Amino acid sequence: MAYTFSWFDRNSSWGIFLLRLFIGLRLIYGVLDNVTSWDHMVKFGEFLKNFHFPFPMVCAVTSVYLQLLAGIMIVLGLWIRYASLLIIVNFAIALFMVHRHDSVEGMTPALAILFSCILFLFQGAGRISIDKKLLS
Repeated sequence: MAYTFSWFDRNSSWGIFLLRLFIGLRLIYGVLDNVTSWDHMVKFGEFLKNFHFPFPMVCAVTSVYLQLLAGIMIVLGLWIRYASLLIIVNFAIALFMVHRHDSVEGMTPALAILFSCILFLFQGAGRISIDKKLLS
């Protein structure tokens, strides 16, 4: 049975790369409207205000640009553990403050990103990354 999956063992960095690509691009896609439109950013700030965030516009801008920067870093595999740690904190706050009363189905997108970043925190970026080139 071990032989059956040996190709996947030898190429496990491609699995990490594909997950990084998906999660990073999803993070970027999720905030692009706020980056390109101040009206969307204001609506996000109002959304956070409804959930009693302190300084909702500061929180909105911080969260949006943190996700954008971390998404780029995750796609590139650049300082991925730092990027993942920031996303873990951001999404833990979002889950606690915004999604805690959601159904499991409603929480699943945020949980998938959170747990993927926990994996990146433990695993690192893999061989197909800028981190690997910098650390070699």
